Amino acid sequence: MAAKKTKETKVTWTKVDQQGRVVIPADIRAEMGIEPGKPIAFVIEDDRLGLMTVHQGIKRAQKIAKRYTKGRTGIVDEFLAERRKEAERE
Repeated sequence: MAAKKTKETKVTWTKVDQQGRVVIPADIRAEMGIEPGKPIAFVIEDDRLGLMTVHQGIKRAQKIAKRYTKGRTGIVDEFLAERRKEAERE
């Protein structure tokens, strides 16, 4: 297994065994916070296969949601307050 690091990309080569298993090198597991028994997701983007931890998935979802909330927090509270005002007017 050889690692090559460029800017923000780290490439590590390994092999898939006969049962389709891949060993994630210890340094990569440590860097990414991958612990035994913890779930990870396989992600396919633009012909690339990657791994994502639950924490990374949450951060990614928050980043996507932030685009739609324009960085506001408490958007649920704002929504409920609007609904209450509408109910009072009815």
